[in-house]
Amino acid sequence: MSRAIQGQTMTLTRPPHDHAIAVRYQQASAEVRALQRQCYALATLRLQAAVDQAGGGAGLAIVSDIDETILDNSAVMALAMHHDGMFQNLDTWKLWEREGDPHLIPGAAEFFALADRLRVTIFYVSDRFEENKLATIATLSRLGLPQVRAEQVLLFGPPKAERRAAVERDHRLILQLGDTLHDFDGAYAGAALEDQHRLSLDHADRFGQDWIVFPNAAHGTWMQAELRPWQPA
Repeated sequence: MSRAIQGQTMTLTRPPHDHAIAVRYQQASAEVRALQRQCYALATLRLQAAVDQAGGGAGLAIVSDIDETILDNSAVMALAMHHDGMFQNLDTWKLWEREGDPHLIPGAAEFFALADRLRVTIFYVSDRFEENKLATIATLSRLGLPQVRAEQVLLFGPPKAERRAAVERDHRLILQLGDTLHDFDGAYAGAALEDQHRLSLDHADRFGQDWIVFPNAAHGTWMQAELRPWQPA
């Protein structure tokens, strides 16, 4: 989950009650766990194929978002949902980044352990706050994730597109994981919803190949979209 776009912190404006079903889905549904496992199963196949084709993992890299891609933050979503104004307050998220106790999304531990064994370099690229970098590193390390080094944990500051470009200066990027589309390409950052749909068609051959998108029903620019009900004759 990302809360910053193109260097600007985004205000989360939906009132808490609008998130009730979305947060329940993220936290309690068996379906979301199945989808998360499915994403990591597909990512594993793509990782193994890319490494086999390259003859080894040296020089290859993975870029992964953290929140709702590796870490389940539904507990703080549930907290915010029950306190008026808390969801809009970024201090809540900063506190969670420092003191929260998220758990790993199913499949994450096995996938990143495999990437490490294959000698693929892992970059954790997130819009978590840079001021909480040490806390984020501590959380990822506590949960047993590999290659959690300061130079491989790239947090909010330059746009994600710039951080990915920095990775590609010294590595061949074979796989990207995230839950919002600007985790994959800078063209999505700040784009209107209609343009996001157009870009998704342009990039249709990337999804499920080197772009693996994780489900997140509780956050996205689509939350402001008007519903289009059926109009019976």
